[in-house]
Amino acid sequence: MIYEFPDTSMRIRQGDIFVGLPRVDMSLNNVLIVSEAGERVAKWAEIAAKGDPVNIIVPVRPVAAIVATQDCDAVRSRDITLCEIRSFRDVERKSKDTTSAKSWKNLITQHARINQKWFYLPSDDRVGFLEKMAVDFMVTLRVPRTELEELRDLRKGRLNRLADEHFRERIGEFFRRYPYDEWYPLDQDELKAYLTEYPDTKPFPWQEAGVVDGGVKK
Repeated sequence: MIYEFPDTSMRIRQGDIFVGLPRVDMSLNNVLIVSEAGERVAKWAEIAAKGDPVNIIVPVRPVAAIVATQDCDAVRSRDITLCEIRSFRDVERKSKDTTSAKSWKNLITQHARINQKWFYLPSDDRVGFLEKMAVDFMVTLRVPRTELEELRDLRKGRLNRLADEHFRERIGEFFRRYPYDEWYPLDQDELKAYLTEYPDTKPFPWQEAGVVDGGVKK
């Protein structure tokens, strides 16, 4: 498919896919502190206010991830940033009930152009992807570069040249995107149609004059 399989001796670069890297899931309201006095649970605000280093226990689970750091920085920077890879159905909610090849085609091509939060990765058992996957740009991991280099046996593949160029552009679009509420320029009829699909939408002041009980009046 769209993957290459570099030798473990090759340098880490953007688009490298690792399987089995640690993702930390930490609660800021229930932090388990471990000390000589024993264990206790505290809020992170309390720990931050004191400013003292503490030993804590946090849950960690292995996940798949792709290198987001640019090639030049992946050679010399202290840390490398990766984005988590998960099941496509988990990342893109519109795929929950997708079954036909035509529906998948539309989702993969059309929505890939308009949804800037993910990057599609096809299944390939050589990489360890037994189903359609996606890079979730919203979830990042940071690991020490030199230690990741020691774990290059966890690198299961990398994007080929075409896919890597696309990935580089997509991740750039994600981090420079301008956040806005897409419905702000809609007129009353257009807003009415929009509300049928997104009923929790909050109209802007210039639209509220025509909105009543979740619908739109003339």
